[in-house]
Amino acid sequence: MKRIALLIAACGALTACGQNASVMASYREAGSLVDTGTFGLATMNNTAVHTGAISYATNLNRRFEAEVPTMINFDFNSTALDEQARAVLRAQADFIKQFPEVRFKVYGHTDLVGSTASNRRLGLRRAEAVVLYFQSQGIDRSRLEAVVSYGEEQPLIVTEGRERANRRTVTEVSGFVESNQMIMDGRYADVIFREYVSSAAASTQLSGISGSEISTER
Repeated sequence: MKRIALLIAACGALTACGQNASVMASYREAGSLVDTGTFGLATMNNTAVHTGAISYATNLNRRFEAEVPTMINFDFNSTALDEQARAVLRAQADFIKQFPEVRFKVYGHTDLVGSTASNRRLGLRRAEAVVLYFQSQGIDRSRLEAVVSYGEEQPLIVTEGRERANRRTVTEVSGFVESNQMIMDGRYADVIFREYVSSAAASTQLSGISGSEISTER
């Protein structure tokens, strides 16, 4: 009898726990308990952004780095953009245009040839050249910063001589535009919608005959 009583009590406790879990779940947003990578994930991400659990700007910068080249290079003592640099900047501009609520910063670098002061000025001029090119691509100047120059302080390759890899600019996400410090509600929904549109893009440009052109006659 004691064993039966214990089983009944255990079942009752499990039932109560299940009911409590259901009640708790009913007070959460739809999909917040689902983490399968499909339904509910956007809601969970939205909640995490609004509560500060994740940084939207940091995540967007990682995506920026993954989808487009973030760096261009320059000839010695030059701020001119060659065709390869312009092609990279056009790809960057296309990405930047998708996120009108986000600011971007351009960092200018030089190699180790020359004085520190002159290299800082040169690095800044390179960053400003990139910002001007972005403006020519239709991006508002208020969303772009070229105020920081690392000059010769952060070489990719440590050498006292000329090194093209060190003569570069790097574009990064820096935050939100002044009038939109955080993406909230409908604005964040716009970002999610863009994600869905991007994911629905055709993965191939192949073409062929349509189903109506296939004959079933023998």
